[in-house]
Amino acid sequence: MARKRPKIRSRKRRSAQPVNLKNKQVDILFQKGVDCHMKGQLAKAKASYEQVLIKDPKHFNTLHTLGLLALQNNEPAIAVELLNKAIEINVSNADPFLNIAIALTQLNRFEEAVACYDNAIAIQPDNIEALINRGGVLQKLNRIEAALMSYDKAIAIQPKYVQALINRGIALKVLKRFDEALAEYDKAIAIDPNCVQALISRGVTLKLLNRFDESLASYNRALTINPDDAGAWYNLANLNQDMKQYDKALANYNKSIAINPNSALAFNNRGIVLEKLKCYDDALTSFDKAIALNPNNASTLNNRGSVLEKLSRPYDALASFDKAIALNPNFASAFNNRGVILTHLDRLDEALVSYNKAIAINSDDANAFYNRGNALKDLTRLDEALVSYQKAIALNPNNASAFNNLGSVLIELGRVEQALVCYNKAFTISPNIDFLFGIKLHTQMKLCDWSDLSAQLYQVELGVLDGRTFTSPFPLLGVLDNPDLQLLASKIYVNKRYPANQLHDDFAVSKVNDKIRIGYYSSDFYNHATAYLMAELFETHDRQKFEIYGFSFGSYINDEMRLRIAGALDHLYDIGNKRDGEVAKISRELGIDIAVNLKGFTKNARTGIFANHCAPIQVNYLGYPGTMAASYIDYIIADRTLIPQESQQYYSEKVVYLPGSYQVNDSKRKISNKIFLRKDVGLPENSFVFCCFNNSYKILPPSFDGWMRILKAVDHSVLWLLECYPAVAKNLRKEAKVRGVDPCRLIFAKKIQLDDHLARHQLADLFIDTLPCNAHTTASDALWAGLPVLTCIGKSFSSRVAASLLNAMDLSDLITDTQLQYEAKAIELANNPELLTEIKKKLERNRLTSSLFNGQQFARNIEAAFIQMYQRYQSGQVSDHITIEAF
Repeated sequence: MARKRPKIRSRKRRSAQPVNLKNKQVDILFQKGVDCHMKGQLAKAKASYEQVLIKDPKHFNTLHTLGLLALQNNEPAIAVELLNKAIEINVSNADPFLNIAIALTQLNRFEEAVACYDNAIAIQPDNIEALINRGGVLQKLNRIEAALMSYDKAIAIQPKYVQALINRGIALKVLKRFDEALAEYDKAIAIDPNCVQALISRGVTLKLLNRFDESLASYNRALTINPDDAGAWYNLANLNQDMKQYDKALANYNKSIAINPNSALAFNNRGIVLEKLKCYDDALTSFDKAIALNPNNASTLNNRGSVLEKLSRPYDALASFDKAIALNPNFASAFNNRGVILTHLDRLDEALVSYNKAIAINSDDANAFYNRGNALKDLTRLDEALVSYQKAIALNPNNASAFNNLGSVLIELGRVEQALVCYNKAFTISPNIDFLFGIKLHTQMKLCDWSDLSAQLYQVELGVLDGRTFTSPFPLLGVLDNPDLQLLASKIYVNKRYPANQLHDDFAVSKVNDKIRIGYYSSDFYNHATAYLMAELFETHDRQKFEIYGFSFGSYINDEMRLRIAGALDHLYDIGNKRDGEVAKISRELGIDIAVNLKGFTKNARTGIFANHCAPIQVNYLGYPGTMAASYIDYIIADRTLIPQESQQYYSEKVVYLPGSYQVNDSKRKISNKIFLRKDVGLPENSFVFCCFNNSYKILPPSFDGWMRILKAVDHSVLWLLECYPAVAKNLRKEAKVRGVDPCRLIFAKKIQLDDHLARHQLADLFIDTLPCNAHTTASDALWAGLPVLTCIGKSFSSRVAASLLNAMDLSDLITDTQLQYEAKAIELANNPELLTEIKKKLERNRLTSSLFNGQQFARNIEAAFIQMYQRYQSGQVSDHITIEAF
């Protein structure tokens, strides 16, 4: 709000008065000061005024004028002191009250300023300038209605006073009475068509009404009148920013700054636009300039922190947010942003404190609840995360990310149907969230919900071929037998989420150690399928040649397998609370030679550890049945069944071919002595029992169609499946009925302890596999328990695992090449009990003699592979395919 500069008034000489030498000297000195003051010679003026006060310390005009000089010199505190002395001498003069009010306003002492304006107005009730300035201070105190009354009094005195009309419009705008505000600006413009301030204020209000074209016209008219008005360019740039015209906004902020290089606001908003344009270094420079001009602007410090976070300078960002909070302890956004940085630094408990503070300040901040949910989710406080995401959604029902993350929490809580609802909602709001489509599809597959499946498979295939971030690699394994597409999906995923950190790929060839240091990295060192398979290998490694390290980044669960693995490894490090780069650094410092990734792209994977090059040789093994398509993964461990030579083109890694099967197993696995009866698990006594204990997401309509045809062909047969979720039984029974099969012929097994689960395999007659994602651990479970497995081999890694296991067991007769062969073989075995009995006898003979369950032999085979990898690296050779012959 414009204020008139305090006026300096020279005293008029009065004649016919007695001459007083002292008064005459004071008058001369004072007049000399006024003359210098009027000429802008402020230092000389000050010296003259101070000489007056030496002679007459209570000289009212000098105290008052010296106070004005202090205001001109940006010394408001001194001005207040001098003007107070003037008021003590003459309380009936309005001018000192007016000027001291200006000084107090500059010192942010607004209540005192209002009191001084009130005193001035009491002396001069018709002082329009006092009434207008009083209104401005009341607005700073957010007493808008009182400000309006002050402006109304000014307008009542002089209805055509343009500044009063403009200020009244600004107050009405603050009250969101936009139409009334526009009327005031229009009155001002009608009085003075060239009033730039009125045109700018009108443009600002029109922008708030989203009447962008009219706002633009108002700013353009202002600039036509005065092309050098920095405020007009600044507000035009703000309009451009709201219209997402970021290049235009940047150009117009630059014009505003060229006219007024001391505008902290212009530099701040310019920084915001540069951040939008992803010019982060330039944005930081702009924010720094704004802070240099106004070090006490908390919003700019907050903005600076945001751009520092994007520049991967988290500690600098944290410092910037802390400064913003120090300036404004009730700055909810800064607390929220501070929490985001602390979350990225894995300082989750501290992050939670920040988010809670943001919410305490502003309980309607949807982003704070969303970010709080993320921290709670990472802390595995899932029920609390659920509530936080739900609150975020209640506040902002269009927050797709909140629905997406709520879905992931519901998955962890086993509430898969509700999770699918959330994923569908997220996709409806924002279909371009990275990899959401694949997550949604995979969740649907877990429930065996095949609605609109063909169209979705077409969409996901097209999305990957187009190079879009449509799905992460894992969901593809269960739905498409296409190794070329899986390679492409992995490339897209790695490039988006886990690009190689080139700063850490500078391994120098080290001296040959007495022992090769092998690091196994997993989140599954507890009662988990990976642990069940790997435990004996950890125990059996040759300690004369190898030193074995484990790096665990999962939840600490002190169960049977955790204790067994901890005892088997030479070193076990819990690194779940450390960032990927920190883990890589620790690995390098420990001198790990070969890092084995047991997770790949499966749940709780830490691919970033390998992107940061934790070891000179990095290997993809066991957890993920496919290529990672990452330049920093050197080898994939497989066998000739899994990856025929002609399929090497679909793998970025060099292939290590082990003899027999690639899959490690534990020959010490216990099978419970518990005797299971068919009636105990709901199986009919005299039926042929087909079974499949694969995860539900692996069951696709073509496999299910085949199973139903098999049931129809084999009288008194039933299908025994694992009840992964309640909805699975409901949906599959519905699908069976559609295919003309009595739903009661589908029987579902509850999840139980592994040793009991292995024991109940005896109740089944034949395990029938899925395609395109075979049984993996479930196949070796069945074979270990003595149950034959029938499979149909595909093209991709995941569709050939069961065949790999069967070949290692010398049971190739159970491998089929087509769906027709698969169904025919199942029917033949069900109708020919003698043939099935012979197969079971062969399985029993081979179970303890084949390489599949020979832990010692497997250890020597994989160790031979590790030695060749190490020797190639030490000799400076690039990685290449490796074939290990059987010992």
